[in-house]
Amino acid sequence: MPTLERRDDVFVLDLGDGENRFHPDWISTVDSALEQVENTEGPRALVTTATGKFYSNGLDLDWLMNNADRHQEYADSVHRLFARVLSLPVYTVAAVQGHAFAAGAMFTLAHDARVMRADRGFWCLPEADINIPFTPAMSALIQARLTPQVAHEAMTTSRRYGGQDAQAAAIVDRAVEEEAVRSTAVEIAAAQVTKATTPTLGTIKDRMYAPALELLRTPGSAL
Repeated sequence: MPTLERRDDVFVLDLGDGENRFHPDWISTVDSALEQVENTEGPRALVTTATGKFYSNGLDLDWLMNNADRHQEYADSVHRLFARVLSLPVYTVAAVQGHAFAAGAMFTLAHDARVMRADRGFWCLPEADINIPFTPAMSALIQARLTPQVAHEAMTTSRRYGGQDAQAAAIVDRAVEEEAVRSTAVEIAAAQVTKATTPTLGTIKDRMYAPALELLRTPGSAL
């Protein structure tokens, strides 16, 4: 399960050491960690990362299949999580040390910046291949954070981007060696910790991503 620690003014949220799928319990734990970061006073920033092969493999499809009557509730919880990260009033960096697929890839896009391992691991939106259409809210998030050309390619072809390709496409900001992923993300975040001492950053994000946030925060967008 996810764990939160603090390194000076930078919170580091480790999403786990498995596939880190969006099980309801996992979502609740991440949300509680984000609440702690948001409610802390003073300079601070947030890095999310994971341990092992995966950053996150996306939605918990097994749970969805076994809980067909809760699809809408589940979709709304995923959307709310994306909205919370996208509008968090602290600077956020995703340290993508392994595969980021589907909702896991979308989760990285909700961050202010992304650092990815250069030599192994993929960032991918496989929905076109697995026959799961993006919700309107998910589409809005992706299109708000990627250029039109890259969003189109990523969403319609299910291309798997390695770290260097992801950097070239501006999906991630830095592609670095494995051992430098987390430290680079912490360094980037640490340079922005003073942004959290006033409400300004949160207001900027709310206004910058208003259309996507409206969809993400509105219940009822089905999977």
